[in-house]
Amino acid sequence: MKKEHVLHCQFSAWYPFFRGVTIKSVILPLPQNVKDYLLDDGTLVVSGRDDPPTHSQPDSDEEAEEIQWSDDENTATLTAPEFPEFATKVQEAINSLGGSVFPKLNWSAPRDAYWIAMNSSLKCKTLSDIFLLFKSSDFITRDFTQPFIHCTDDSPDPCIEYELVLRKWCELIPGAEFRCFVKENKLIGISQRDYTQYYDHISKQKEEICRCIQDFFKKHIQYKFLDEDFVFDIYRDSRGKVWLIDFNPFGEVTDSLLFTWEELISENNLNGDFSEVDAQEQDSPAFRCTNSEVTVQPSPYLSYRLPKDFVDLSTGEDAHKLIDFLKLKRNQQEDD
Repeated sequence: MKKEHVLHCQFSAWYPFFRGVTIKSVILPLPQNVKDYLLDDGTLVVSGRDDPPTHSQPDSDEEAEEIQWSDDENTATLTAPEFPEFATKVQEAINSLGGSVFPKLNWSAPRDAYWIAMNSSLKCKTLSDIFLLFKSSDFITRDFTQPFIHCTDDSPDPCIEYELVLRKWCELIPGAEFRCFVKENKLIGISQRDYTQYYDHISKQKEEICRCIQDFFKKHIQYKFLDEDFVFDIYRDSRGKVWLIDFNPFGEVTDSLLFTWEELISENNLNGDFSEVDAQEQDSPAFRCTNSEVTVQPSPYLSYRLPKDFVDLSTGEDAHKLIDFLKLKRNQQEDD
C-alpha cells in the first residue's frame, strides 16, 4: 500500500465520480484553527454548545456557601473557542441536508466515539455535536496525525487539505452493510460489515446478496476507481438496491473483518469453509458472514468507552456529580 492509494480514498477524491450511487454529501474545507482546536489535548470544552447544561439550585444555604469557593479570583474559567464563520457554513450545510448529518474527515468517521453523544449515535444537528464526537475519537486523531501509517513507500508525506464531510443522515441497518475487497479490479471477497452480530436474513439470502453486489460492482465501480486494488463499503436497502458508502485502501490500515489480510493478498483459501456460494461459478467472490449466534462477539468499539461518571463530568451534563467532584478536590487541597 502506497501513500497515493491512501490519497485516492479521500472522500473528496472519489465523491465527484460516484455522486449518483452514494449518499448526498457536502464537503467543507477545515480551517487551521479548527484543526488545532480538535487536536488540543486540554480539557474537553465543546465549542458552540447551544444548550448549556442546567445548574441545579443548592438545597440549602450551607451547600450554597460550600460551592462559593469556585468564585475565587484565582480560579481560571475554561471557555471554548468560537468559530462563527465556520459555524455558519456548517449549519447551512446541515440544513441543506435535512437537518441531521453523519460527519467524518477525509477518511474516517468518529465511530469509536458514539458512546459520548447524548443520543449514543453519530447523528449530528449542530457543530457542537460534531466537535464533541471528533474531540473524543481516536479515529479522527489518526486521520490528523498518522494518515499514512502502514504505507510501504518512504517518500515525503504529501500535503493534506483537511475537510469536514457532512453526509445526509440515513437510518442504516447494520445488518445490511457489507465490505468488498477488490484486487486487480476483480471482486475477490465480501464480508458482513457488522460481523459481531448474527443476522438470519444474511445467511438465508447470501447468494442473492452476493449477486446484487457483483452486479453493482460491474456496473458502477469496476475500472472506474483510481486504483486497481481497493476496498469499498456498500449498503443494500430493503428494496434490494445497493448504495456505495465509502472507499478504503487495500491494506492493513483497513479492517479486513471476517478475512485476514494474508488471505486477501495471497488469495489462498478465500472460499474455505466460510462460503456457501457456488464455488464453481467463475469469478465468484468469497462471501463471509457470521453463521450462528454462537460466534457473536463484543463490539470492537467497546474498548474506546469511558465510565459514564467520567463522561458526565467531561460534558458537564450532571451538575450534582460536578459539585461532588469539586468538593472532593477542595477537601484534598485542604488536607494537603
